[in-house]
Amino acid sequence: MCRQFSRSPSKGNLLRLKALFGRYGEAVFIEQGFYCDYGDKIFLGNRVYLNMNCTLLDGGRITIGDDCLLGPNVQILTINHALSPQERISKNSFAEDVFIGNNVWIGAGTIILPGVNIREGAVIGAGSIVNKDVQANCLYAGNPAKKIRPL
Repeated sequence: MCRQFSRSPSKGNLLRLKALFGRYGEAVFIEQGFYCDYGDKIFLGNRVYLNMNCTLLDGGRITIGDDCLLGPNVQILTINHALSPQERISKNSFAEDVFIGNNVWIGAGTIILPGVNIREGAVIGAGSIVNKDVQANCLYAGNPAKKIRPL
């Protein structure tokens, strides 16, 4: 379905894509180039906008609140692997949910790693790698993302 939507981002294909999701609110818009693993673990609030080439790897649950904006090439990852080389050789993976509160803006090229919670009103600067929870109504940026200032 993701490939079909990318080839032809029509309203019909957008509806078919959203039908895969666990939930999607009113006025959700997704630009072409969207990719996900399953879809059924993606929960989108109202008026969510996903710009071009967003990737949501939903082995774990991804919750995105109302009025969120995701820039181009944002990646939200829920899958991880063991750090120990002995454990990793088995190729097992594990999932950690990602939660994004209401009215969050995630800048272009941001990568959100497994288990992260981004609270309401936060802004994530373009190109950031978010590996820890983000406080409400604060600007975070960098690699790794750090608090820059309250908003």
